[in-house]
Amino acid sequence: MIGAIRNVAQYRELLLVLIWKDISVRYKQAYLGLAWAVIKPVTLMLIFTLLRSFVDIDSGNLPYPVLAFAALLPWTLFQEATTAGVNSIIGNAHLIKKIYFPREVFPITAVLTRLVEFAINLVILGAMMAFYGMLPTLQALWLPMIIGYTVLVALGVTLVTSALNAYYRDIGAGMPILLTLLMYASPIIYPLDIARTKLLVHHAAGQWSRCLYTVYTTNPIAGIVDSFQRVLLKGLPPDIGAMWPGMIATAVLMPVSFWIFKRAAGWFADVV
Repeated sequence: MIGAIRNVAQYRELLLVLIWKDISVRYKQAYLGLAWAVIKPVTLMLIFTLLRSFVDIDSGNLPYPVLAFAALLPWTLFQEATTAGVNSIIGNAHLIKKIYFPREVFPITAVLTRLVEFAINLVILGAMMAFYGMLPTLQALWLPMIIGYTVLVALGVTLVTSALNAYYRDIGAGMPILLTLLMYASPIIYPLDIARTKLLVHHAAGQWSRCLYTVYTTNPIAGIVDSFQRVLLKGLPPDIGAMWPGMIATAVLMPVSFWIFKRAAGWFADVV
């Protein structure tokens, strides 16, 4: 795996060209351009805020719109990266059939390209925090590590799904449904504190409460979203208790995804 990383690094110029091409093509003939990167999370934030007026969602002492938008930032990065990544191999079939270079360049490009949109939304979040008189603390220095972790999780999912989608196009068709289910299984609409309190304090599931909480946080997005909110909005360090199950899952996912991708890559030119 280390050798493959070095191999990809040798093609870093190609990687940068593909990232620039992806960004330019994505917004070239869109009248609103990069504004589309903001419209989606802002729209979801407004929907969630409207939903909160009917359903009691405790946001503590934080303004709910800011809390929801902060949750949507890492989620949108993951969702957009995996949605684009699952089709990254079949979408570049013309290149794969012509010349050889590390095929993992395409999933990596799909993931890294979404960091541009993430950066734009991060500026919007900063403006919202300023509007509500909220200032980040030194705990915000955790942010690059959380973003890097999010990219790693997205890449792990993208490697395996893009490889399988080259052989079974049902993977790409079903990905939006799976991501929608994952969003509702993650603390996006509601903060993780609610699930933590119900399971670890009130023991809502009885003797299975702690086990259920561990299973819940095995989803890496749960720990990522909670940590993102904690370091930016609450001035607190990441909760390791909410992070470690997902980090273990990611540590298992990455080598398995890479192994599946490399096994499948040899026949991409024949099946795409």
